[in-house]
Amino acid sequence: MNRAWVCLLIACTGILASPADVQPRDRTRASPAILRVLTYNIHHGEGLDGRFDLPRLAGIMTSEAPDLIALQEVDRGTKRANGVDQLTKLSRLTGMYGVFGKTMDYQGGAYGVAVLSRTPIGRVTNRRLPGSPEREPRTALTVDVETTERRSRVQFTTTHLDQGRDLMDQVAQASVLATGWGADTPGILAGDLNTRPDTLTMQILARRWTDTMAEPPPDPSGRPRRRIDYVMVTPAAAWRTLESRYLDAPLASDHQPVLTVLEWIGVTGGASRSTR
Repeated sequence: MNRAWVCLLIACTGILASPADVQPRDRTRASPAILRVLTYNIHHGEGLDGRFDLPRLAGIMTSEAPDLIALQEVDRGTKRANGVDQLTKLSRLTGMYGVFGKTMDYQGGAYGVAVLSRTPIGRVTNRRLPGSPEREPRTALTVDVETTERRSRVQFTTTHLDQGRDLMDQVAQASVLATGWGADTPGILAGDLNTRPDTLTMQILARRWTDTMAEPPPDPSGRPRRRIDYVMVTPAAAWRTLESRYLDAPLASDHQPVLTVLEWIGVTGGASRSTR
């Protein structure tokens, strides 16, 4: 891909984000260097049983006491969600700070991605990703958060990449994420990337990001599932993966949430990544 084109795409990205007006409960930890990260495509709040049940979704999330949650397919005030501001309600149900990144207007409201954080959220940037005019818009929502003890700043990004058969848009979106911003800051990228681990999209992302390697459980018939939800980190030497797994939540959404437990170890010459 032409490097000048990628730089132009980055320069043209926009900012569209709004924090939720919530105050979280006190959820201090004994090991603040450990970050429990969850990514979850919530299917605009609708479960496979047809129910819009935000308390059910919140219960699944809080059952693992996450520090950071990346959400995709979030509605705010849409007709299909009965006018509910899903991000604000999930923030209150989980007791976490929340911020929404709009990708587009939809059914009288807004649709996009979101972040929930146990600790206060600093700078918020919602960047438009490149895409064809006829395709659903895509964004990358990035927030700054701090580990409570070491006061280390981490950039946490959630995104939802294009799912079309023509990979041009998805590859262009991955190229922006790989070239990126804040290259000197430790980062976590989490979301529904709509691609398998062996694709060109993942090869491009691997220029900057390291996959934490959670494999989905087989379907009820025992066949392997296609993996499209990821938690990735940068730089690899700054992080150690302690655990990465799918949660058993078969009805609440058409995706299973992915939990990754990361240890922030800083950048050291001999650091390596391990998984369990």
